[in-house]
Amino acid sequence: MDFSPLKAALADVVAIPVTPFAEDGGIDIPAHRALLRRLLDGGVRIVTPNGNTGEFYALTPDERRTVTELTIEESGGRATVLVGVGHDVPTAVAAAEHARDAGAEMLMVHQPVHPYVSQDGWIDYHRAIAEAVPELGVVPYVRNPLLAGERLAELADSCPNVIGVKYAVPDAARFGAFARDAGLERFVWIAGLAELYAPSYFATGATGFTSGLVNVAPGVSLAMLEALRAGDYVVAMKVWEQIRRFEDLRADRQSANNVTVVKEALAALGLCRRDVRAPSRVLPEAQRAEVADLVAGWSV
Repeated sequence: MDFSPLKAALADVVAIPVTPFAEDGGIDIPAHRALLRRLLDGGVRIVTPNGNTGEFYALTPDERRTVTELTIEESGGRATVLVGVGHDVPTAVAAAEHARDAGAEMLMVHQPVHPYVSQDGWIDYHRAIAEAVPELGVVPYVRNPLLAGERLAELADSCPNVIGVKYAVPDAARFGAFARDAGLERFVWIAGLAELYAPSYFATGATGFTSGLVNVAPGVSLAMLEALRAGDYVVAMKVWEQIRRFEDLRADRQSANNVTVVKEALAALGLCRRDVRAPSRVLPEAQRAEVADLVAGWSV
């Protein structure tokens, strides 16, 4: 298969939509659709339902299927859909097949959640998923700093639909080495730690970055992408300075409030409730005003 159109789609702001919850605790379907339309109208052209900003691990299997289906339906050809899958191999394969049948073009495979991950086992895990849906592009989510780039190349040798990498190790030098060991031109490299890491990762080979902030201010994220594509790091870093405090709040205490801060910003804009599911928790009252003030200074 020719995966070049999918590769081109990955070299962009890869939006990770939130999953808004209703007062009864279930998914707020109308709000979810409205937030997706806002992203699309704002210029977003690739979305990842069931990503970490969407609280993937806090959703039930039925809810994850619902999120996949409504995202594909709402995107309606306006954006490429990169569905997050994970958990045990049978669960991940079933989710991959559901995504394919629902009309998705690609999968993002979450880092295996297991206390004992060997590099050979990492390959086995991703191969089982990729081989189940050979017509879909597959993007591993790499968070393990010990994984060797050569192992990714080995995976792609047997699974040519492995076409991109969401790299989320907070080390730009390590990323540069990993990408070159795996094959810099062979894969699309996505800075998986969002806007704060995008400039340094673009400097060493990335051509796209993930974003949760894009839920709040699509124009801000797209402005950074435009600057990075042009190689204008002065402008990119001006955007970086603008959103630094917001992203620092998300990253504080090992990203305890990663989703919480985004939902608080959306609540301040009147776009959805601030509710998150355990083990996340809503922001204390004292921090809510700071988030609202930050967002008020942006063009959203």
